[in-house]
Amino acid sequence: MKDFLSKYLKGDPVIWGVIIILFIFSMLTVYSSTGTLAYKYQGGNTSFYLLRHLKFLILGFVVIFFTHKVPYTYFSKLSKLFLGISILLLLITLFMGVTRNAATRWLTLPGTGINFQTSDLAKFALIMFFARMLSVSQESTEKLKEVFKPIMIAVVIICGLILPADFSTAAMLFAIVWILMFIGRIELKLLFGSVGVIIVLLALFISIALNMPDSRVGTWKKRITSFISDDDQQNYQAEQSKIAIVTGGFFGKGPGNSTQRNFLPHPYSDFIYAIIIEEYGLFGGLFILSLYLYLLYRTGVIVRKLSGTFAAFLAIGLSLSLVMQALTNMAVAVNLMPVTGQTLPFVSMGGTSILFTSVALGIILSVSRSAEAQLVNEQEVEALKL
Repeated sequence: MKDFLSKYLKGDPVIWGVIIILFIFSMLTVYSSTGTLAYKYQGGNTSFYLLRHLKFLILGFVVIFFTHKVPYTYFSKLSKLFLGISILLLLITLFMGVTRNAATRWLTLPGTGINFQTSDLAKFALIMFFARMLSVSQESTEKLKEVFKPIMIAVVIICGLILPADFSTAAMLFAIVWILMFIGRIELKLLFGSVGVIIVLLALFISIALNMPDSRVGTWKKRITSFISDDDQQNYQAEQSKIAIVTGGFFGKGPGNSTQRNFLPHPYSDFIYAIIIEEYGLFGGLFILSLYLYLLYRTGVIVRKLSGTFAAFLAIGLSLSLVMQALTNMAVAVNLMPVTGQTLPFVSMGGTSILFTSVALGIILSVSRSAEAQLVNEQEVEALKL
């Protein structure tokens, strides 16, 4: 079995281990948290949502497997193409997208009925484009200055198209790019200047949107007001989430014994972390948190072995996107942030979101596979010298 895994599953074994553990937690928690949903919509067939979720998780593993076999250099060549496609799809979504909960974030794949968030593809495209632009500009400060402008134009376009329907994703994506620019040695005056420009553009957008009917700004305002309010009726989701966390205690109620799944809106997606703590306790919640943080740390370890800068920026960028999304989901569940709609990567019930997460994990494993091959080559060269 060990020989089989080492032969076909290349890349960092620790990251593979994290993926498998998240897979197990995802199956257990989604099965538990969809019980009420099954009785409401599927006549009590509690296995319906589990089997559907399992289908996407297995498909996600297939995506990870094939993606981690693809040399990461291919993504550099495709970055501009992906960026162009993302901008086009975001524009289509803005005017013709599927609306859920007053947010237009989805497009329907023709002939399938499957909806996907175009912002998921845009995140990958922007990070790939960013990694490519920075990697070819590390030779001198002047080149870094030259590349800053096209990077910021791409950031403003992508985040600007995502912003009207999904503020949290736009803000998170800008934060990721900002961190990567800092790592990539972009001058601090340019970095802080970019923050100033974004704040001005955001203020301008809000001032215009406030005078428009059906604007998402009203939803943002309502969520912030609910977050800071002491009124339990206004802050219903957070109150139910806190009840789940408190009743879970240190060791939890045990798998399948959640009661707050009957009261929490979206316990299988937005608030799945609260259900995890209720059933597995504080230690279970900390364990899940540590898995995402260790994924970021392990990516950093891999990056230190690389000689190429594109792979380093690509792996760190994708890892940051997964971890920041996870931390945002957890922060909402424990009432440290207003509701954002961010899911817990590879754990929350979903369809195409799991597949996009799988692509990110596959690329990170592709980079680690290349790092291993590079290390083996270096060791062989040293052995020949001896």
